[in-house]
Amino acid sequence: MKILLPDSVDLDLQVPGAITYAVAEPIPAEHTDADVLVVWNNPGPQLADAARRLTGLRWVQTLAAGPDAVLKAGFAPEVLITNGAGLHDDTVAEHTLALLLAAARRVNLLVRAQIGRRWAGEWGGNQPRRETANFRTLRDAHVVIWGFGGIAATLAPHLAALGARVTGVARTPGERHGFPIVTADDFPRLLPTADVLVMILPDTPQTKHALNATVLAQLPAHAWLVDVGRGSTVDEAALLSALRAGRLGGAALDVFETEPLPTTSGLWDEPNVIISPHAAGGRPLGAEALIEENLTAFQAGHPLRNLVDRA
Repeated sequence: MKILLPDSVDLDLQVPGAITYAVAEPIPAEHTDADVLVVWNNPGPQLADAARRLTGLRWVQTLAAGPDAVLKAGFAPEVLITNGAGLHDDTVAEHTLALLLAAARRVNLLVRAQIGRRWAGEWGGNQPRRETANFRTLRDAHVVIWGFGGIAATLAPHLAALGARVTGVARTPGERHGFPIVTADDFPRLLPTADVLVMILPDTPQTKHALNATVLAQLPAHAWLVDVGRGSTVDEAALLSALRAGRLGGAALDVFETEPLPTTSGLWDEPNVIISPHAAGGRPLGAEALIEENLTAFQAGHPLRNLVDRA
């Protein structure tokens, strides 16, 4: 069995039949008979090329949490696809917490003042202990997490430890990891109470521009948006309009519809927008264990972990 491993991540694997390939180049002709393809940060055109030319492929393991890039590549329906869910929980949760704290403490504005050699006294000195119509602390803040999976389950306890009240939004209501979860039906009643809306949604046809003008209009004017899921889930024109009109406190964005974010985007110039360059993940922790576990299952004909439903 031939297994192709990407050169885009330093995998410490000793697997018989494993061959490292360059993700930025077409798969060499001598390796188009591969049975298994492991994917990480492969450019779209090269993924599509692999889907066309690797005609004997039986399984694709992407190390990304979301399989959208692999699904768009056009692999044959019989090819199994597994994703990297769980590999990014710690890193994305940590980055999200950093964005939330930066937003609350206005680090974006402090950095702007520092660049201008200006002492931003308005953000120092005596401060109100309670600001009900402002987001300045996670203490007593209501954080709504839209898309409550593994990343949210890792993030939520950190938010709670800092005094936030967390509510999740997912397909199934109830309680997860000690936090209340509601469905999309109850989502609208949460929005007016949110100090922060954290989005961790996947890229699917159903989530295209899930955050639109209608949703934004239901948030308090002081609320902040944090998106660490997929850029396609946010209507950036509607977001920019809400920010410029003062109908939203700010936005901390790690993902965008077009990446890199074009220099012509109005988001760059908004003082209450924090931009990070899709930096929340980038380090698939535990990739080796997942690949080895799934290889063992694959060879034994057992169900694979993180199997994507392609129905």
